[in-house]
Parts: sequence; C-alpha cells; structure tokens
Amino acid sequence: MTQLATPLLRRPRQRRWVNTKAGILFLLPSAIILIVFVAYPIVQSAWMSLHNWSYLQSTQPFIGLQNYIDLGKDPRFWNALGNTAVFSAVTVPLQIVIGMLLAIRFARSNLLGNFFRSVYFFPVISAFATMAIVWKFLLSPDIGPFAAWEHALGIPTVNILQSTAFALPAVIVVGLWKNVGFTMVILIAALQDVPESLNEAAALDGVGTWGRFRYVTLPAIRQPLLFATILAVIASLQVFDQVYVMTGGGPLFHTETLVTYLYQLGFQQYRSGYAAAVAWVLFILIMIVSVVQLRIFRYRDVD
Repeated sequence: MTQLATPLLRRPRQRRWVNTKAGILFLLPSAIILIVFVAYPIVQSAWMSLHNWSYLQSTQPFIGLQNYIDLGKDPRFWNALGNTAVFSAVTVPLQIVIGMLLAIRFARSNLLGNFFRSVYFFPVISAFATMAIVWKFLLSPDIGPFAAWEHALGIPTVNILQSTAFALPAVIVVGLWKNVGFTMVILIAALQDVPESLNEAAALDGVGTWGRFRYVTLPAIRQPLLFATILAVIASLQVFDQVYVMTGGGPLFHTETLVTYLYQLGFQQYRSGYAAAVAWVLFILIMIVSVVQLRIFRYRDVD
C-alpha cells in the first residue's frame, strides 16, 4: 500500500515542477530584457553617482556622497529644481481641471463629441519634439504668425522664447496643450463607468448638479483620477522635450529643468557621475510625490 501511495504523491509534485519550469521559460525573455535594460542601468547609475565618473578620464575614483553634497551647493541645480517645481505646480492642476471639464463636456458619444475628442487627443499621439518645433515657429518674432498679428494690431513684437518673463509660461502652455487630451480620455472612460442609477437616485433626493458631481461622481472616479494625476506629476517632473527644442533651457537658465540640466551634465560636459546624482535626486523626488499622492487618495472599501 505504501509503495502504491508513493508514486501517487510524486505525480502532483512533478506536475507542479513541470508547470513551474514552463512559467520560468515563458518569463525568461522578459526577465532578461528587464535585467539588462532596467535593473542593470539603475544599479550602474547608483554606482556612478558615488564616483567622479567621466568618460574623458582613464580612472573613476570613488568619492562617496560628494556628488550629492556638491548638489546642495550648486545654484544651477536649485534653479533647475525650482523651474521644475513651478512647471509641475502649474501644469498638473490645470491639466486635471481642464481635462475634467473636457471629459464632462464630451463624455457622451455622438458625432460632435467624437470629433472634438479626436481634436484634443491628436497632440497626445504626435511626437513632442515635432510639436515643439511647430510652436517654436508659431512664436518666432521674425516669421511666426503671432508676431504678424501683433504687428498688424500695432502691438510691440515680443520674442517670447527669449524673454525671461514669458519663456517659462510659453513652455507651460505648450505642455498643457500636448497632454490635456490624455487626461481627458482617461476621465471620459471613468465617467462612462459611473452607474447612471447613482445620479438618478441623488437627483430624486433633490441633490443639485454640483452636489451630484461632488458626492457621487468624484468618489466613483477617484481611482482613475489618482492614476491621471500621478502620470501628470511624473511627466511634469521629467519635462525635457519641449524645453530642449523650444528654449534649450534659456534665456539665462529661466526654463532649465532637472532633466535638461542632467542632459547637459551627462552628454555635453561628460560629468556622468554628477549627472547620475541628479538623476537619483529626481527619482527620489518622484517616489516621494507619488507616495504622498497615494496616501492622500488612498482607497478603502468602507468608503
């Protein structure tokens, strides 16, 4: 009896091992790609940030946390951090609010609504560098249409992208124009999933339009709203394309962001260790902001 039971016990274990091996084989190609192109670069950048690393040097001496200490004394780093913070603080709330208004307006599927959804979403699927070149042409004081309209109206022509007062607002406007359609699409999908019966019940109880939106719609779309907000924050903290193409970080570093500063350090000055330290500060900043947002918008079933 014991001899008969032993093979029967082995069979489930053998099947589990066969299934495990099959799962490992299916995951192996993706795991190799993640290790080579994600995990290894992350570890390598952390190692580089602890060294005076430059591809122009034959040696890369270990300096510990000196790169991070130097960042605290670097006025360009603090200027780039401030510009990034301003960009995020302005674009994220406006992107969420405008995206919500557009989603409410075009939530219903009809011919006109579908047309305007496509219009607002078109910049999202366009290459940011290409759109930045278009906007650079539009804002040009020499050949741009805006300058021609200013001249026709007798208004003094302003070189917006070379103005310390208007360059950053111009970059912010372009960023909003590019990304608001993505937020709109996410929130349209969320609004369409809200049960109509909830709004009907609230209306029967005498709740007004604003009350239904505040107490019925917003709680129902809290998770998609959190998702859209986190993506908007991460994208704003990593802003690079439109700044690099439109202003190059100028004038006088008034539009320089953390990523453009990182790019200049790593690919123009070849200070790879210092650039890696900037990258890790940005990574930690994104993690902190994301965790704070998750805590603020945390969801419980009892809610």
